Amino acid sequence: MSEQWEWPRKTLSEVGDLVRGRRFTKNDYVESGLGCIHYAQIHTDFEATARDPLTFLAEDSRARMRLAHSGDLVIAATSENVDDVGKAVAWLGDDDVAVHDDCYIFRHNFNPAYVSYFFASSLFHSQKIKYVSETKVVRISGANLGRIEIPVPPQRMQERIVEVVGAVDDQIVALRDEADALEGVYRAATSLLWRTAEGGEAESQFLGDVMHLDVVRTPMDAGTTYRLAGVLNAGKGLVDKDTFDGADTEYPAMNVLRENRVVMRKLTAWEGPITVVPAKFAGFVASSEFPTFTLAAGLAPGWMKHVCRTPRLWAEMQSRVVGTVQRRKRLNPDQLLSLALPIPSRPEQEQTAEVLDAVEGQISVIRTEAARLRGIRARLLSGLLDGTIDIESAEMEV
Repeated sequence: MSEQWEWPRKTLSEVGDLVRGRRFTKNDYVESGLGCIHYAQIHTDFEATARDPLTFLAEDSRARMRLAHSGDLVIAATSENVDDVGKAVAWLGDDDVAVHDDCYIFRHNFNPAYVSYFFASSLFHSQKIKYVSETKVVRISGANLGRIEIPVPPQRMQERIVEVVGAVDDQIVALRDEADALEGVYRAATSLLWRTAEGGEAESQFLGDVMHLDVVRTPMDAGTTYRLAGVLNAGKGLVDKDTFDGADTEYPAMNVLRENRVVMRKLTAWEGPITVVPAKFAGFVASSEFPTFTLAAGLAPGWMKHVCRTPRLWAEMQSRVVGTVQRRKRLNPDQLLSLALPIPSRPEQEQTAEVLDAVEGQISVIRTEAARLRGIRARLLSGLLDGTIDIESAEMEV
């Protein structure tokens, strides 16, 4: 353990009780009228929200539950990944709540927010990582959880730490809400994509009349480095999947991505894996499952980028996929080109794209700022817990 901590340290088993409590059957907790918390709900939120028991049962009919009281910390005992094991939320409701059996209940005398913040800190994670076991699921035992040490400042100091970190949390939530509101504005504004300057819906055209299949392939040569791209669902763009050597793939050749071309993934096309290639992905490669298309002069790439993000296009793609097994259904290039969409004039397209780009830019700026604050929050929290950041100076900064 780090010797720089100024606060006394004690194990969780010394400062509280990891209780299991009486186990409920599904009939018990439905009849009791208690709300329910599933371990999968426990991620980063400070306070848990109980769910309706009948809705819960519809999702997990075999679940067994245990009883948590107000002020208890609910801790995920298991998850599909290491990061989420040991995540915790406080139950602050007035009434008891039924907690999934794959959770631990920590009963303690700390400030509830303080102990929740500890469980979200790097100080907790660095200790937890030594104790998790990985089989089919990742798990931490109650005994090992009880061995983890928590800084124990005086109650008033706990409250001050909560106030400082909570002030940053409030800023992050405000930014998140602002970005979410702008996302709603963006979704509403996409209706302009199909409109003429007069406000009516543009005349429909087949995509095959305004774009055509145009695939350029490059051989996979040993000793040559290539950069692989993937196409995200819902028109969200491309993802860099890192470099590889031509000898490390079974494909003799792959498709080359070029700026302002449309690229789609044939597999699971109903999920909207289609976008326009931006300049930074020019020269990346993808398998033959990712055909590319060149746009005619009457189609603005910026307009088409936003069209790729609309449920209207995805629904049309979904209606044309072929195959018998759902996850293996494909959309072939000729089927994409058979779609008909309202297509305004190019000047109208560019005007709409400019409006949507502006909204999208604001969203990006806000989410970037929120991400910056989350990084500051993580460093601030760790510093306040281990004593490397003075609480007085932190209060002045916030």
